[in-house]
Amino acid sequence: MDAPASASSPVEFLLRRPTPRRRRLPLAGAFFAPTGLSGAPLLRALSSLAAGLLDAPRPPSQPRNLAALARRLALLDALLESLLLHDGAPPRFSDAADLCFRELYVVLFRAELLVSYVASAGRAWALLRGPHLATSFRDLDAELAVVLDVLPAASLRLSHDAAGHLELLRAQCRRRAPAQYHDPDEAALRDRLLAALHQFELGHPPDLPALKSLLSSIGISDAASCQAEIEYLEEQILSQEEDTDLLLVGGVLALLRYSLFSLFDPANAKAARYWPSAGNVQRLPSWGGGSGCDDTSFSVPKEFSCPISLDLMRDPVVVSTGQTYDRPSIIQWIGEGHSTCPNSGQVLADNRLVPNRALRSLISQWCGVYCFQYDSPESNEGMAECVATACSSKAAIEANKATARILVRMLVESSDSAKAVAAKEIRLLAKAGKQNRAFIAELGAIPLLCRLLPSTDQMAQENAVTALLNLSIYEPNKTRIMEQEGCLRLIVNVLQNGWTTEAKENAAATLFSLSVVHDYKKMITNEPGALEKLASMLKKGTPRGKKDAVMALFNLSTHPESSSRMLESSAVVALIEALRNDTVSEEAAGALALLMKQPSVVHLVGSSETVITSLVGLMRRGTPKGKENAVSALYEICRRGGTTLVRRVAKLPGLNTVIQNITLTGTKRAKKKASLIVKMCQRSQMPSAMSLGTSLRVVDHSLVGNSSLRRAASFGSGELSNPVSISVPVP
Repeated sequence: MDAPASASSPVEFLLRRPTPRRRRLPLAGAFFAPTGLSGAPLLRALSSLAAGLLDAPRPPSQPRNLAALARRLALLDALLESLLLHDGAPPRFSDAADLCFRELYVVLFRAELLVSYVASAGRAWALLRGPHLATSFRDLDAELAVVLDVLPAASLRLSHDAAGHLELLRAQCRRRAPAQYHDPDEAALRDRLLAALHQFELGHPPDLPALKSLLSSIGISDAASCQAEIEYLEEQILSQEEDTDLLLVGGVLALLRYSLFSLFDPANAKAARYWPSAGNVQRLPSWGGGSGCDDTSFSVPKEFSCPISLDLMRDPVVVSTGQTYDRPSIIQWIGEGHSTCPNSGQVLADNRLVPNRALRSLISQWCGVYCFQYDSPESNEGMAECVATACSSKAAIEANKATARILVRMLVESSDSAKAVAAKEIRLLAKAGKQNRAFIAELGAIPLLCRLLPSTDQMAQENAVTALLNLSIYEPNKTRIMEQEGCLRLIVNVLQNGWTTEAKENAAATLFSLSVVHDYKKMITNEPGALEKLASMLKKGTPRGKKDAVMALFNLSTHPESSSRMLESSAVVALIEALRNDTVSEEAAGALALLMKQPSVVHLVGSSETVITSLVGLMRRGTPKGKENAVSALYEICRRGGTTLVRRVAKLPGLNTVIQNITLTGTKRAKKKASLIVKMCQRSQMPSAMSLGTSLRVVDHSLVGNSSLRRAASFGSGELSNPVSISVPVP
């Protein structure tokens, strides 16, 4: 295929783009005939459409229906040519004939979409959807028959040959029985595929030579084509096309994943392309495996590039000025203290970020043209859950177990490069489902993955630590990881010295996942370098890294003995600075509220000029949980910081309004803490505090009617509850 030329605008490339790799089945939908066309121009458009369908390479799926469609198109093309050449004069038709030809255009357009869908579909998917595809071809014949039946042939002055073509075409569309749309060879292949799945359901894998023969008959003959089929099925699971049997598709997906490692060399499967940057003409390697894209030089359209990072945007968002940026870049910009739009220089009215879904769709289609993967955040968020649901049948579970046995054996016996591949696949397998995480660990993968953490191979290390993260989501595996000798030290070492940013971030996320268990908090806190590197990541990391770090520090701060180590490691200082970053301020406030049970922490926090202002700002604009964390931290400052700090709080402009809002709309815990802050300000006997107390007195009296608030004076500790089950995003 010729390489697509660079487009000067994001719309231009869509106007001349080749057929996308992925399309949904065009079973329904509104299609409109071209307006402004009649007579000879309309006939030429029809003839061009029919000729294009005839000249297109015929895909291997649905051979019987495609051959029948080709015969009809050949007759139709001959009929159209006869009409165009009739008497050598431009043809003129009645309004009824023009209307029929326009409807014929719609039918041919549907045919083009259907053929394109079959051509782009994976072979395994086309087999599974065989009955639905056969129905689509039957519906297409019915639509064509209706148009031909109402075509006013008498007014067209057809030649003898043309009239014969029309009658033969009408007969072909009407005489085909429904059973003739179903290919017996494809039905037999589908039965063999289901039989192989049934073998897994019975508890033992199918015979390998028989399985290889089956896949070869389907068109899967090497690792690249097998990997392409796996990716296609994952896409279909995510899109959840109507009437799709997800459990069946998930079973076939698990079968193909098993085949990839039992029959083929996965090292030969296509590698994912790197993410391109703007401004440069770049060269991407061929995907292979029938992707339809040869080596291609391309230039990223500037409309698709983030003005801050100059990289292709993964998650474009619109700020208050109307400018679009990639979400991580603009979050980092705002987190660094900027209050203006980078492009326009205008002051940002607020920090809201609105997803630019239209631009994301254009970027996704552009990526499809150049055949490299575009992983939008929305697809990533839903993929693991969708695949886990689809792969929950007994056959899929048994196939995944068999795959896991092969992968664990590769970690023991194979070369270093093969071990890196195995770690990656274990990472992906552990992404989807509790059962996968359970049996992978039971097979002994955890100590083998730990051995890869010090690897000099960047991908081996990154995939190993991410696999451990995914495995740790299953509660019993946390114990396995923590009890594995040296594993915690190795995870911290990746956090400190990992080869890639993603490896470091996933090491931090692993510590967060492990720290959910109370008994492990002290072990992680006392591990040399752990808190220091989490604090450093919270200060200087990417937006995602900061989130991982602050969540880990929040969990660790719930341990009563963590305060001294938090001070020594500068984690408290990092949490104070994080209060100014909207993406992590809520967790930072919660951690500080817990740590300020110790006077030394209160004095350090109180000495900062910006802490109280940041907390009040969070109380004003945060989520309900963020407001609760902020008011809890402010309560600890007032309770343990002495009269001087209480007076500073009471003098803060705008506190009156914020406290009233919390006492009216906050969570139950936030209301209690706000009421106690008011009482402490009253006791400080400062004029501003008395004013604050007076303005809140009506609200306070209405709340004191509640028996729980009558005991507010004895509400001593104000402790935040320990975190319970917190979802961990799966990389």
